Amino acid sequence: MTRGAQTETWPRQSLFHQHFVELYGGWEPMPEPEPDPPRGRFASFGVAAWAALMIAFAALALAAVVFYYSITLPDPRVAGLTRTPPNLTILAADGRFIAERGMRRQYVSFADLPKHLIDAVIAAEDRRFRYHFGFDPIGMARAALRNWRAERIVEGGSTLTQQLAKNLFLKPNRTWTRKVEEVILSLWLEARYTKDEIAELYFNRVYFGAGNYGVGAAAYHYFGKEPSRMTLAECALLVGLIKAPAQYSPTHNLQGARDRARIVLKAMAESGVIGLEEYGLALAQPAQFHTLPATPGYEHLVDWVVELVPDLVGEVEHNLVVETSINADMQAAAWRAVKTVMGAMGPQVRAGEAAVVAMTPEGRVSALIGGMNYQLSQFNRAVDAQRQPGSAFKPFIYLAAAEQGYKPDDRILDAPVRVGDWRPGNYGGVYRGEITLRRAMADSSNMAAVRLMQDVGLQRVVATARRLGVTTALRDHPTLALGASDVTLFEMTAAYASFANGGLATAPQVIDRIIDENGRVIFQRSATPGARVMSEGALAAMNDMLLAVAEGGTGQWGRLPGWHVAAKTGTSQRYRDAWFVGFTPYYVGGVWMGNDNNLPMKGVTGGSLPAEIWRMMMAEPHRDRAFKPLPGVRRPPPPAPPPIIARDGRRAGPTSLESGAARGTREREPAERRTNLNAPKPAPGGTAAAMTEARRGGGRESGSGR
Repeated sequence: MTRGAQTETWPRQSLFHQHFVELYGGWEPMPEPEPDPPRGRFASFGVAAWAALMIAFAALALAAVVFYYSITLPDPRVAGLTRTPPNLTILAADGRFIAERGMRRQYVSFADLPKHLIDAVIAAEDRRFRYHFGFDPIGMARAALRNWRAERIVEGGSTLTQQLAKNLFLKPNRTWTRKVEEVILSLWLEARYTKDEIAELYFNRVYFGAGNYGVGAAAYHYFGKEPSRMTLAECALLVGLIKAPAQYSPTHNLQGARDRARIVLKAMAESGVIGLEEYGLALAQPAQFHTLPATPGYEHLVDWVVELVPDLVGEVEHNLVVETSINADMQAAAWRAVKTVMGAMGPQVRAGEAAVVAMTPEGRVSALIGGMNYQLSQFNRAVDAQRQPGSAFKPFIYLAAAEQGYKPDDRILDAPVRVGDWRPGNYGGVYRGEITLRRAMADSSNMAAVRLMQDVGLQRVVATARRLGVTTALRDHPTLALGASDVTLFEMTAAYASFANGGLATAPQVIDRIIDENGRVIFQRSATPGARVMSEGALAAMNDMLLAVAEGGTGQWGRLPGWHVAAKTGTSQRYRDAWFVGFTPYYVGGVWMGNDNNLPMKGVTGGSLPAEIWRMMMAEPHRDRAFKPLPGVRRPPPPAPPPIIARDGRRAGPTSLESGAARGTREREPAERRTNLNAPKPAPGGTAAAMTEARRGGGRESGSGR
């Protein structure tokens, strides 16, 4: 009922009503309020208006930023070329030319880029390159989802245009600010250039590893040809390097580089840019590598030097001259020794590879051979290969013992020992009872090494190896006493340098100085000596025992006439690795032999072919040097021993290597070659003679635990 209707029913005789009528003229019902207009339509309109205003403002700001970049940034063609790293001229210690790398090849136009190269990078890196406007929201969302599911970074969302913007104008900082700048610059590049022009800029700036920026330098470095002549397999390999040039570098990881190339080829086939026949042919005929113009035997060394330069000087804009510590004569001698011994004996003893490192006791690298054939394999076995050193690891155990008070004349039990379920043994089951530490080192007794490590503690041995420069992770297991843990030849050689330099830490380097084209020195090797890493007493004990190895033990075939040589040999299980690491007061050298596929060799021990390579390499640089004693060893120069006569009656030498010479070196596992300290001390002269003498009972060492 309305209030008006209600008024009519009230009694007119009501006093209140009479007064109300007199005063106000009666009761009038209030009008009903009008209903509110619907709000949804107007609210949506307001939100849309504000959104449009914000978008317009953002677009205006973005346009202003793009315009700012368009008038302040240089031409990307110029930027791409001026920021290309410089030429590197690499010189030996005496100034002799070694090689030139990191060369600025000519700018490659889009017309000279092979179609397979463009198709490969689009298929592998940015499938929507032809359609997006600088950044790819779909690709970014997909990458974010995959990374979230994997809980780690497994895929990036950057387009080719974004990669180009980053390479041209931005620093490699992983920040949100830089990502925003990258997107803005990508939009500017897309607005200014066509897709073909962006692809041209990209391929002239992207990094392909080994100091090569741009496809012109990379095609020349890896394949020795112009980009327009590259095959499908070669294009796929180059594109595969873009994702992680260091990880997939053929120099260090040839198999990884080829695996990555197969992924690129598969992406191309899935995208339909190549057919199944082309795909199969490229898989069957992978890219082959070109030997770069350099002094023979230097190729692995040069690649290593090129990779070290950016870490020392950063990014520069001038040509550089890199002065190394390489002794050109010693490098040549090392290369001749490897080629001679491996050429004569490698196939017979099933040894496919060898590596050499030589340096001064202060750590200046004098020679480095990374492998037998650079064209077949760019992997640097001297620096990057991790292999078991066998008994070459034992000096770290003996040093830890010497620091605990052990002396070379102290006696130790050479008898069977059991550590848990592990039962190591000596060669032929021969045990000598109590022997001196000196003889145990010379004989390379497994039992002595195991007992010593039990006494001083495994962790103390590991700490000793670390102190001398071994950085590779070492196994926390008793078999470490026999060298059953991977290390590199480079770090082992550097560690032995501490015995040769008087007990100081060694920081090995191959680069002495870097100067720019204006003669300004931008890097200089520090001449500050290392800290002491062993006491003088421990050093004297170690060099006494290591000298016994070369005088009449497993390392006698590395002896140099008129010189004291201290050394240790090593042979891993089933002859998979053979090592000889030795030193004089002037040089430290390490030699490794084995096979990349880890197949056993035919009886090759560290005291045979590796010792011969070491001796041949060291003979020349010691020829005219004055005699100096080893640190801590007070002995006169050794007399020149008589020559060794081979079975055919001729004087033994590197050219008299017999066929089947390794037959007499076969031992069973676990074994350590027996040394006959009473045998006549042979003169250096040939591996065949050394191995013939080994068959007669002298100079034996193990094919296991060495």
